[in-house]
Amino acid sequence: MAVTVIGIDGGALPQGAAQALESARLVVGGKRHLDAHAPEHARRFELGPLEPALNALSALSGDEHGVVLASGDPGFFGAVRALRERGIRCSVLPSTSSVQQLMARVGRSWDDVVVVSATGPDLARAVNVCRARPAVVVLTTAPKAGPAQIGSGLTGWRRTMVVAEDLGGPNESVVTVDPAEAARRTWREPNIVLSLADLDDVPHRGWIAGGEPVPPAAGWALPEDEFSHRDGVITTAEVRAVALSKLAPRPGALVWDVGAGSGSVAVECARLGAAVIAVESDEAHAVRLVTNAASHGVDVRVEEGEVPQVLRELPRPDAIFVGAGGSDVVAACAHAGAARVVVALAALDRIAQTREALRTAGYEVEGVQLAAARLAELPDGTSHLEAADPVVLVTGRKKQ
Repeated sequence: MAVTVIGIDGGALPQGAAQALESARLVVGGKRHLDAHAPEHARRFELGPLEPALNALSALSGDEHGVVLASGDPGFFGAVRALRERGIRCSVLPSTSSVQQLMARVGRSWDDVVVVSATGPDLARAVNVCRARPAVVVLTTAPKAGPAQIGSGLTGWRRTMVVAEDLGGPNESVVTVDPAEAARRTWREPNIVLSLADLDDVPHRGWIAGGEPVPPAAGWALPEDEFSHRDGVITTAEVRAVALSKLAPRPGALVWDVGAGSGSVAVECARLGAAVIAVESDEAHAVRLVTNAASHGVDVRVEEGEVPQVLRELPRPDAIFVGAGGSDVVAACAHAGAARVVVALAALDRIAQTREALRTAGYEVEGVQLAAARLAELPDGTSHLEAADPVVLVTGRKKQ
Protein backbone atom coordinates (compact mmCIF):
# COMPACT_ATOMS: atom_id res chain seq x y z
CA MET A 1 0.00 0.00 0.00
CA ALA A 2 1.34 3.45 -0.90
CA VAL A 3 0.07 6.97 -0.37
CA THR A 4 1.05 10.12 -2.24
CA VAL A 5 0.73 13.41 -0.37
CA ILE A 6 0.21 16.36 -2.71
CA GLY A 7 0.80 19.91 -1.60
CA ILE A 8 -1.54 22.62 -2.90
CA ASP A 9 -0.65 26.31 -2.90
CA GLY A 10 -3.25 27.86 -5.22
CA GLY A 11 -1.15 27.46 -8.36
CA ALA A 12 -0.55 24.49 -10.63
CA LEU A 13 -0.21 21.13 -8.93
CA PRO A 14 3.37 19.88 -8.51
CA GLN A 15 4.91 17.60 -11.12
CA GLY A 16 3.63 14.03 -10.81
CA ALA A 17 0.35 15.02 -9.11
CA ALA A 18 -1.84 14.31 -12.15
CA GLN A 19 -0.53 10.74 -12.47
CA ALA A 20 -0.99 10.10 -8.72
CA LEU A 21 -4.59 11.33 -8.83
CA GLU A 22 -5.36 9.29 -11.94
CA SER A 23 -4.28 6.07 -10.21
CA ALA A 24 -5.90 6.90 -6.86
CA ARG A 25 -8.50 4.62 -5.32
CA LEU A 26 -9.07 6.99 -2.38
CA VAL A 27 -8.49 10.76 -2.15
CA VAL A 28 -8.42 12.43 1.27
CA GLY A 29 -8.53 16.20 1.80
CA GLY A 30 -10.50 19.25 2.81
CA LYS A 31 -13.68 20.00 0.89
CA ARG A 32 -12.22 22.81 -1.20
CA HIS A 33 -9.25 20.67 -2.24
CA LEU A 34 -11.47 17.67 -3.06
CA ASP A 35 -13.86 19.82 -5.11
CA ALA A 36 -10.97 21.25 -7.09
CA HIS A 37 -8.76 18.21 -7.65
CA ALA A 38 -10.34 14.81 -6.77
CA PRO A 39 -11.10 12.71 -9.89
CA GLU A 40 -14.61 11.33 -10.35
CA HIS A 41 -13.51 7.69 -10.33
CA ALA A 42 -11.90 7.89 -6.87
CA ARG A 43 -13.65 7.58 -3.52
CA ARG A 44 -13.56 10.91 -1.66
CA PHE A 45 -12.94 11.21 2.08
CA GLU A 46 -13.45 14.71 3.47
CA LEU A 47 -11.13 15.61 6.32
CA GLY A 48 -12.58 16.35 9.71
CA PRO A 49 -10.95 14.57 12.64
CA LEU A 50 -7.73 12.99 11.38
CA GLU A 51 -8.17 9.51 12.83
CA PRO A 52 -10.99 8.32 10.49
CA ALA A 53 -8.97 9.45 7.48
CA LEU A 54 -5.94 7.51 8.70
CA ASN A 55 -8.15 4.45 9.20
CA ALA A 56 -9.46 4.74 5.64
CA LEU A 57 -5.94 5.01 4.22
CA SER A 58 -4.74 2.06 6.31
CA ALA A 59 -7.63 -0.06 4.98
CA LEU A 60 -6.41 0.18 1.37
CA SER A 61 -5.22 -3.14 -0.04
CA GLY A 62 -1.66 -3.70 -1.20
CA ASP A 63 -2.21 -2.71 -4.83
CA GLU A 64 -4.51 0.26 -4.13
CA HIS A 65 -3.20 3.79 -4.16
CA GLY A 66 -4.28 6.65 -1.93
CA VAL A 67 -3.78 10.41 -2.23
CA VAL A 68 -3.82 13.02 0.49
CA LEU A 69 -4.40 16.63 -0.59
CA ALA A 70 -2.86 19.13 1.82
CA SER A 71 -1.97 22.79 1.83
CA GLY A 72 1.55 23.92 1.00
CA ASP A 73 4.41 21.68 2.09
CA PRO A 74 2.83 18.68 3.88
CA GLY A 75 6.16 17.83 5.50
CA PHE A 76 6.32 21.16 7.33
CA PHE A 77 3.95 20.96 10.34
CA GLY A 78 1.71 18.91 8.05
CA ALA A 79 0.15 15.55 7.30
CA VAL A 80 3.35 13.58 6.71
CA ARG A 81 4.09 13.22 10.44
CA ALA A 82 0.67 11.71 11.20
CA LEU A 83 0.99 9.26 8.31
CA ARG A 84 4.45 8.13 9.37
CA GLU A 85 3.31 7.73 12.98
CA ARG A 86 0.58 5.38 11.73
CA GLY A 87 3.19 3.42 9.74
CA ILE A 88 1.80 4.51 6.36
CA ARG A 89 4.45 4.78 3.65
CA CYS A 90 4.14 7.96 1.66
CA SER A 91 5.79 9.92 -1.09
CA VAL A 92 5.47 13.71 -1.00
CA LEU A 93 4.93 16.20 -3.81
CA PRO A 94 5.29 19.52 -1.98
CA SER A 95 4.16 22.97 -3.01
CA THR A 96 5.14 26.35 -1.60
CA SER A 97 4.42 26.46 2.13
CA SER A 98 2.17 29.11 3.63
CA VAL A 99 5.19 30.51 5.48
CA GLN A 100 7.06 31.02 2.22
CA GLN A 101 4.01 32.59 0.60
CA LEU A 102 3.45 35.01 3.47
CA MET A 103 7.08 36.13 3.60
CA ALA A 104 7.03 36.61 -0.17
CA ARG A 105 3.92 38.81 0.11
CA VAL A 106 5.64 40.89 2.80
CA GLY A 107 8.89 41.03 0.81
CA ARG A 108 11.06 40.17 3.80
CA SER A 109 13.86 37.64 4.23
CA TRP A 110 12.86 34.98 6.73
CA ASP A 111 15.95 33.03 7.71
CA ASP A 112 15.72 34.76 11.12
CA VAL A 113 12.02 33.96 11.60
CA VAL A 114 10.93 31.45 14.25
CA VAL A 115 7.98 29.29 13.13
CA VAL A 116 5.58 27.95 15.74
CA SER A 117 2.30 26.06 15.60
CA ALA A 118 -0.63 27.37 17.64
CA THR A 119 -2.92 24.43 18.21
CA GLY A 120 -5.32 24.93 21.12
CA PRO A 121 -3.05 23.52 23.86
CA ASP A 122 0.02 25.21 22.37
CA LEU A 123 -1.47 28.70 22.00
CA ALA A 124 0.07 30.06 25.21
CA ARG A 125 3.52 28.79 24.25
CA ALA A 126 3.21 30.25 20.74
CA VAL A 127 2.21 33.64 22.16
CA ASN A 128 5.14 33.56 24.58
CA VAL A 129 7.52 33.01 21.67
CA CYS A 130 5.97 36.06 19.96
CA ARG A 131 6.51 38.03 23.17
CA ALA A 132 10.15 36.96 23.37
CA ARG A 133 11.37 36.94 19.76
CA PRO A 134 11.38 39.84 17.27
CA ALA A 135 10.12 37.85 14.27
CA VAL A 136 7.74 34.88 14.57
CA VAL A 137 5.36 33.16 12.16
CA VAL A 138 2.42 31.44 13.84
CA LEU A 139 0.65 28.62 12.02
CA THR A 140 -2.92 28.95 13.24
CA THR A 141 -4.44 25.49 13.13
CA ALA A 142 -7.43 25.74 15.48
CA PRO A 143 -10.54 27.98 15.49
CA LYS A 144 -9.80 29.37 18.96
CA ALA A 145 -6.09 29.80 18.36
CA GLY A 146 -6.15 32.41 15.61
CA PRO A 147 -5.13 36.03 15.03
CA ALA A 148 -7.65 37.41 17.53
CA GLN A 149 -6.33 35.24 20.37
CA ILE A 150 -2.71 35.99 19.44
CA GLY A 151 -3.45 39.73 19.32
CA SER A 152 -5.09 39.55 22.73
CA GLY A 153 -2.03 37.77 24.13
CA LEU A 154 0.34 40.42 22.75
CA THR A 155 -1.36 43.29 24.58
CA GLY A 156 1.37 45.17 26.43
CA TRP A 157 4.13 44.18 24.00
CA ARG A 158 5.29 46.41 21.14
CA ARG A 159 4.40 44.21 18.20
CA THR A 160 2.96 44.53 14.71
CA MET A 161 0.96 41.66 13.23
CA VAL A 162 0.68 40.75 9.56
CA VAL A 163 -2.33 38.48 9.07
CA ALA A 164 -2.87 36.56 5.82
CA GLU A 165 -6.21 34.94 5.07
CA ASP A 166 -6.77 32.31 2.37
CA LEU A 167 -3.22 32.56 0.99
CA GLY A 168 -3.21 31.51 -2.66
CA GLY A 169 -7.00 31.25 -2.67
CA PRO A 170 -9.74 33.35 -4.26
CA ASN A 171 -10.32 35.36 -1.08
CA GLU A 172 -6.68 36.10 -0.26
CA SER A 173 -6.13 39.07 2.03
CA VAL A 174 -2.93 40.29 3.71
CA VAL A 175 -3.32 43.09 6.27
CA THR A 176 -1.04 44.75 8.81
CA VAL A 177 -2.58 45.55 12.21
CA ASP A 178 -1.58 46.17 15.80
CA PRO A 179 -2.43 43.49 18.39
CA ALA A 180 -5.43 45.42 19.74
CA GLU A 181 -7.01 45.62 16.28
CA ALA A 182 -6.27 41.95 15.63
CA ALA A 183 -8.01 41.03 18.89
CA ARG A 184 -11.17 42.93 17.90
CA ARG A 185 -11.59 41.53 14.41
CA THR A 186 -13.16 38.33 13.12
CA TRP A 187 -10.82 36.48 10.76
CA ARG A 188 -11.54 34.09 7.92
CA GLU A 189 -9.93 30.67 7.92
CA PRO A 190 -7.42 29.49 6.92
CA ASN A 191 -5.05 32.18 8.13
CA ILE A 192 -1.44 32.65 9.22
CA VAL A 193 0.21 35.33 11.38
CA LEU A 194 3.56 37.11 11.28
CA SER A 195 4.48 38.88 14.55
CA LEU A 196 7.20 41.56 14.29
CA ALA A 197 8.86 43.80 16.85
CA ASP A 198 9.87 46.17 14.04
CA LEU A 199 7.97 46.08 10.77
CA ASP A 200 10.79 47.73 8.81
CA ASP A 201 13.75 46.03 10.45
CA VAL A 202 16.32 44.35 8.20
CA PRO A 203 17.60 41.39 10.22
CA HIS A 204 21.30 40.70 10.64
CA ARG A 205 22.79 38.10 8.36
CA GLY A 206 22.72 34.87 10.35
CA TRP A 207 24.12 31.37 10.06
CA ILE A 208 21.21 29.29 11.39
CA ALA A 209 17.51 29.45 10.57
CA GLY A 210 15.20 30.91 13.20
CA GLY A 211 17.65 33.38 14.73
CA GLU A 212 20.39 32.79 17.27
CA PRO A 213 19.84 29.55 19.22
CA VAL A 214 19.68 29.28 22.99
CA PRO A 215 21.54 28.99 25.27
CA PRO A 216 23.49 32.07 24.09
CA ALA A 217 27.10 31.78 23.01
CA ALA A 218 28.35 33.85 25.98
CA GLY A 219 26.73 31.42 28.42
CA TRP A 220 24.61 32.48 31.37
CA ALA A 221 25.09 33.71 34.94
CA LEU A 222 26.97 36.69 33.51
CA PRO A 223 29.33 38.74 35.71
CA GLU A 224 27.75 41.64 37.60
CA ASP A 225 29.70 44.19 35.54
CA GLU A 226 27.70 43.10 32.49
CA PHE A 227 24.77 45.01 34.00
CA SER A 228 24.20 48.60 35.05
CA HIS A 229 23.25 48.59 38.75
CA ARG A 230 23.15 50.91 41.74
CA ASP A 231 25.34 50.45 44.81
CA GLY A 232 25.81 46.74 44.23
CA VAL A 233 22.05 46.07 44.25
CA ILE A 234 22.12 43.06 41.91
CA THR A 235 21.63 39.32 42.16
CA THR A 236 25.14 37.86 42.04
CA ALA A 237 26.20 35.55 39.24
CA GLU A 238 26.38 32.49 41.53
CA VAL A 239 22.86 33.05 42.87
CA ARG A 240 21.58 33.72 39.36
CA ALA A 241 23.05 30.44 38.11
CA VAL A 242 21.12 28.40 40.67
CA ALA A 243 17.96 30.50 40.32
CA LEU A 244 17.95 29.96 36.55
CA SER A 245 18.20 26.20 37.05
CA LYS A 246 15.11 26.33 39.27
CA LEU A 247 13.12 28.71 37.04
CA ALA A 248 13.85 26.70 33.85
CA PRO A 249 13.40 29.62 31.40
CA ARG A 250 13.01 28.41 27.81
CA PRO A 251 11.24 29.26 24.54
CA GLY A 252 7.48 29.16 25.03
CA ALA A 253 7.59 30.02 28.75
CA LEU A 254 6.66 33.27 30.49
CA VAL A 255 8.68 34.38 33.53
CA TRP A 256 7.91 37.17 35.99
CA ASP A 257 10.83 38.88 37.75
CA VAL A 258 9.19 40.61 40.72
CA GLY A 259 11.21 43.23 42.57
CA ALA A 260 13.48 43.06 39.55
CA GLY A 261 15.96 45.78 40.52
CA SER A 262 18.51 46.09 37.73
CA GLY A 263 16.83 43.19 35.95
CA SER A 264 19.76 40.78 35.81
CA VAL A 265 17.50 37.74 36.33
CA ALA A 266 14.93 39.06 33.85
CA VAL A 267 17.58 39.64 31.21
CA GLU A 268 19.14 36.20 31.75
CA CYS A 269 15.73 34.51 31.40
CA ALA A 270 15.12 36.41 28.17
CA ARG A 271 18.56 35.43 26.86
CA LEU A 272 17.54 31.81 27.40
CA GLY A 273 14.47 32.28 25.18
CA ALA A 274 11.65 32.98 27.65
CA ALA A 275 9.15 35.81 27.47
CA VAL A 276 9.74 38.02 30.51
CA ILE A 277 7.84 40.63 32.51
CA ALA A 278 9.90 42.57 35.04
CA VAL A 279 7.99 44.24 37.88
CA GLU A 280 9.72 47.10 39.68
CA SER A 281 8.38 49.96 41.82
CA ASP A 282 11.54 52.10 41.79
CA GLU A 283 11.68 54.36 38.73
CA ALA A 284 15.49 54.55 38.68
CA HIS A 285 15.76 50.76 38.77
CA ALA A 286 13.18 50.50 35.97
CA VAL A 287 15.25 52.81 33.76
CA ARG A 288 18.36 50.72 34.39
CA LEU A 289 16.37 47.59 33.63
CA VAL A 290 15.35 48.91 30.21
CA THR A 291 18.98 49.84 29.51
CA ASN A 292 20.23 46.40 30.55
CA ALA A 293 17.70 44.59 28.38
CA ALA A 294 18.58 46.74 25.37
CA SER A 295 22.33 46.26 25.87
CA HIS A 296 21.86 42.47 25.80
CA GLY A 297 19.52 42.56 22.79
CA VAL A 298 16.48 41.07 24.52
CA ASP A 299 12.87 42.18 24.93
CA VAL A 300 11.80 42.52 28.58
CA ARG A 301 8.42 44.07 29.31
CA VAL A 302 8.78 46.41 32.29
CA GLU A 303 5.84 47.11 34.60
CA GLU A 304 6.28 49.90 37.14
CA GLY A 305 4.06 49.64 40.20
CA GLU A 306 3.42 48.14 43.59
CA VAL A 307 2.70 44.47 44.22
CA PRO A 308 0.09 42.99 44.39
CA GLN A 309 -1.86 45.63 42.42
CA VAL A 310 0.40 45.58 39.36
CA LEU A 311 0.23 41.79 39.06
CA ARG A 312 -3.54 41.58 38.63
CA GLU A 313 -3.68 42.36 34.91
CA LEU A 314 -0.58 40.43 33.87
CA PRO A 315 -0.78 37.18 31.85
CA ARG A 316 -0.31 34.02 33.87
CA PRO A 317 3.37 33.05 34.23
CA ASP A 318 5.08 29.68 34.07
CA ALA A 319 7.71 30.72 36.62
CA ILE A 320 8.30 33.63 39.03
CA PHE A 321 11.47 34.98 40.58
CA VAL A 322 10.96 37.17 43.66
CA GLY A 323 14.05 39.27 44.24
CA ALA A 324 12.62 41.79 46.69
CA GLY A 325 9.53 42.39 48.78
CA GLY A 326 7.91 41.19 51.95
CA SER A 327 5.57 38.33 52.78
CA ASP A 328 2.66 40.06 51.01
CA VAL A 329 4.65 40.02 47.75
CA VAL A 330 5.48 36.32 48.13
CA ALA A 331 1.85 35.50 48.91
CA ALA A 332 0.62 37.40 45.85
CA CYS A 333 3.12 35.62 43.61
CA ALA A 334 2.28 32.24 45.15
CA HIS A 335 -1.35 32.66 44.06
CA ALA A 336 -0.53 33.68 40.47
CA GLY A 337 -0.63 30.06 39.28
CA ALA A 338 2.99 29.58 38.18
CA ALA A 339 4.46 26.07 38.13
CA ARG A 340 7.64 27.35 39.83
CA VAL A 341 8.32 30.18 42.27
CA VAL A 342 11.86 31.04 43.41
CA VAL A 343 12.37 33.52 46.26
CA ALA A 344 15.77 35.03 47.12
CA LEU A 345 16.16 35.87 50.82
CA ALA A 346 18.98 37.57 52.70
CA ALA A 347 17.12 37.68 56.04
CA LEU A 348 16.80 34.32 57.78
CA ASP A 349 13.68 35.35 59.72
CA ARG A 350 11.74 35.50 56.44
CA ILE A 351 12.31 31.85 55.54
CA ALA A 352 9.49 30.41 57.65
CA GLN A 353 6.81 32.79 56.38
CA THR A 354 7.97 32.30 52.78
CA ARG A 355 7.74 28.51 53.11
CA GLU A 356 4.30 28.81 54.67
CA ALA A 357 3.00 31.12 51.91
CA LEU A 358 4.17 28.70 49.21
CA ARG A 359 2.85 25.61 51.00
CA THR A 360 -0.54 27.23 51.56
CA ALA A 361 -0.75 27.87 47.81
CA GLY A 362 -0.10 24.20 47.03
CA TYR A 363 3.63 24.15 46.40
CA GLU A 364 6.21 21.59 47.43
CA VAL A 365 8.99 23.65 49.00
CA GLU A 366 12.74 23.22 49.17
CA GLY A 367 15.55 25.61 49.97
CA VAL A 368 19.29 26.06 49.72
CA GLN A 369 21.78 28.48 51.21
CA LEU A 370 24.33 29.81 48.73
CA ALA A 371 27.60 31.09 50.15
CA ALA A 372 30.19 31.84 47.49
CA ALA A 373 33.79 32.97 47.95
CA ARG A 374 35.63 34.40 44.97
CA LEU A 375 39.34 34.54 44.30
CA ALA A 376 40.72 38.06 44.70
CA GLU A 377 44.26 39.32 44.24
CA LEU A 378 46.24 40.84 47.12
CA PRO A 379 48.69 43.75 46.63
CA ASP A 380 51.66 41.36 46.66
CA GLY A 381 50.22 39.36 43.73
CA THR A 382 48.98 36.43 45.78
CA SER A 383 45.31 35.50 46.03
CA HIS A 384 42.79 35.04 48.77
CA LEU A 385 39.09 34.27 49.03
CA GLU A 386 36.54 37.04 49.45
CA ALA A 387 33.22 35.80 50.76
CA ALA A 388 29.97 37.21 49.39
CA ASP A 389 26.95 37.65 51.63
CA PRO A 390 25.03 34.36 51.80
CA VAL A 391 21.62 34.11 50.16
CA VAL A 392 18.85 31.55 50.71
CA LEU A 393 16.83 30.46 47.69
CA VAL A 394 13.42 29.05 48.58
CA THR A 395 11.84 27.19 45.67
CA GLY A 396 8.24 26.12 45.31
CA ARG A 397 7.07 23.61 42.69
CA LYS A 398 3.37 23.06 42.04
CA LYS A 399 2.20 19.64 43.15
CA GLN A 400 1.17 17.51 40.18
